[in-house]
Amino acid sequence: MADANAAVAVVTVSLVLLGLLSGLSLSWALLPVAVVVLIFVLASGLKGRDELAHLNVCVLVLGDIGRSPRMQYHALSLSRHGYNVTLIGFLGIYILTHALYLAPLFAFLHDVKCPPTIECKNPPGLPAIAVTWVASRFRGTQFIIDWHNYGYTIMALTHGQNHFIVKIAKWYEKLFGCFSDHNLCVTNAMREDLRKNWNIEATTLYDKPPPIFRETPLKLQHELFIRMGSTYLPFSPDVTKEYMELTAFTERTQTGAVTRSSGRPALLISSTSWTEDEDFSILLQALEEYEKFVEAGDKLPSLVCVITGKGPQKEYYKKLIDSKELQHIKICTPWLEAEDYPVLLGSADLGVCLHKSSSGLDLPMKVVDMFGCCLPVCAIHFQCLHELVKHEENGLIFKDSKELSEQFKLLFADFPSDQGKLGIFRKNLRESGQCRWDENWDQNVLPLIKEHCD
Repeated sequence: MADANAAVAVVTVSLVLLGLLSGLSLSWALLPVAVVVLIFVLASGLKGRDELAHLNVCVLVLGDIGRSPRMQYHALSLSRHGYNVTLIGFLGIYILTHALYLAPLFAFLHDVKCPPTIECKNPPGLPAIAVTWVASRFRGTQFIIDWHNYGYTIMALTHGQNHFIVKIAKWYEKLFGCFSDHNLCVTNAMREDLRKNWNIEATTLYDKPPPIFRETPLKLQHELFIRMGSTYLPFSPDVTKEYMELTAFTERTQTGAVTRSSGRPALLISSTSWTEDEDFSILLQALEEYEKFVEAGDKLPSLVCVITGKGPQKEYYKKLIDSKELQHIKICTPWLEAEDYPVLLGSADLGVCLHKSSSGLDLPMKVVDMFGCCLPVCAIHFQCLHELVKHEENGLIFKDSKELSEQFKLLFADFPSDQGKLGIFRKNLRESGQCRWDENWDQNVLPLIKEHCD
């Protein structure tokens, strides 16, 4: 109990100071005190009251759970092995900007069966990771942090590296990161950085695609294109044929046979959260350069470029896209149903990734999903990208829009033949024998969970 009381003191003081230094009023800065007191009351009655507690695991996403597929996969893997999983998250909000949701979070924990393990995603972890740690101390549970990135580096994108709040956030993240019982991380580069700079030992758990990400059969492609064509014109055909059902990419006869359309455009896809760590002007400039290649007489296909996702900068880029006058390239920005996204990835010809890690230490899950569909990728360079994208093997790495446009020209020069570089990259992905999420999780996380839960 002495350790728990010390934890309360550390967390309360640090959160109040953080709130005051962030410019909050005293009443808002004192909010964490109320939260910690609430945790104290709740947690004191939770510890040890469930005889089957060894089968319970709590997975926390202290932000929008819809943007955390990795944590959803954790929960599914735990459930697959017979654990009772409580998945706690938020829909469409971030706990950092909605501090009042901290209290309901822990009020909800009052009804959760006491788990021996709490697994928490970071980021986002400011400030809720601290009070979660306090709860784990009171309940006598193992506290695991799954490091996807560093939260302070994301804050630095807006405020700059030298802003005082960024420095405080870094101190906070390091302090409470060191208090965890175990740690997972997404790359070997991050594992080494945690060890070297923060004295935190972590296990690398690479993101791997679940089985839903795979190459899409032609019939399913056609059905998806038909549905999307009713809303998005780039998927609709430019011509009609009697007794045939057409899309921009496929056609189906009266017998039900589906084939690819002759002269079809290439389908380019990118997925984004429309945030500051992805500069989509690079892609737009590359597409404009590609347009010039076509107009200059290069034998290249027309393109349909699909950019999926939601985020704060989407409207800005939509206006920019609408201002472009491209004759050989059509761009659309749909929001897809969850079940349609992997089908579209498995139907595309090339993926593009503009994600630049704020820390240089995490990898884009969108590329993982693309590789699961055997979809080659052009990805923008950053520090540890080589742990995922093998240049000239499963895709290409670029540094600017000019280089990206040249890669488009190279990869689509033989389209739609599968004998060119694009076909070779796809063949390499098919033959790579890449493991899936379940196998990867069973090897790296299950032993850790069993050690403390069974």
